Amino acid sequence: MQLGSVTLTTISGGRFRLDGGSMFGVVPKPLWSKVHPPDENNTIPHGTNCVLVRDGRRNILIDTGYGSKLSSRQREVFAGEAGDPLLASLAAHGLLAEQIDAVILSHLHFDHAGGSTRYDENGALVPTFPRATYIAQKLEWEIATAELPELRGAYPLENLLPLRAAGQLQLVDGDVELVPGIRAIITGGHTAGHMAVVIESEDDTALFLADVCPTWRHLRTLWCMAYDVNLLQTRRIKSKLLGQIADNNWLALCDHDADHAAARIARDDRQDFVVTESIVAL
Repeated sequence: MQLGSVTLTTISGGRFRLDGGSMFGVVPKPLWSKVHPPDENNTIPHGTNCVLVRDGRRNILIDTGYGSKLSSRQREVFAGEAGDPLLASLAAHGLLAEQIDAVILSHLHFDHAGGSTRYDENGALVPTFPRATYIAQKLEWEIATAELPELRGAYPLENLLPLRAAGQLQLVDGDVELVPGIRAIITGGHTAGHMAVVIESEDDTALFLADVCPTWRHLRTLWCMAYDVNLLQTRRIKSKLLGQIADNNWLALCDHDADHAAARIARDDRQDFVVTESIVAL
């Protein structure tokens, strides 16, 4: 899809399933199940709709999905794909790992940063993209690597530490330009260092929401995840960002919706926001 002079492409980091109740937090099941029916195990499908940004000079990837390092038990629990879905999706679009110049990580949970590293032929953990600069928020990195007991399992270090060891990590602080034409908005809410990513080209703008609004079923201000560390902040920032998208007719990019990677949205008196145009893949 063209955004001004920039090409956006959906790159799958792997499909998986999570508990529906966790994905909708305090929302009663009789409500959320009407818009997202669960299976017999109460799970619902998820995509990892990573975004490839190509401006003719650079190939920039936003988020990396869960990667190829899940154990057989984890793949069973999450119904994850075999192999390396991220690299397979890139290859399907004609790109090798060596052709990625930068990787922007909205936050460092396993389903967003897991594809950042892989095991090489010798069994060593290495960055998946050997020429890329990996960009993350300083606060998010500090929390992710602090090994806090209350966040045990949220930030597998094998996804992160090889990036620093290889000298490919760049930490940024706050609402800054990440690369020309792409900037960060610190959102907090889901994690303290979580950021949304704004892509601007000529007169067009797209906003990658990451886990501020994980699916299009989460457009209501009060419909948030149980995984959010600061629920009130998620509600505040989601309403603000969705309002900007709707009022300015920006393209909204959604990481976890299993059906539609992007959408145009509008304000709605009853449901806060609604999708006016769905885009399966960019």
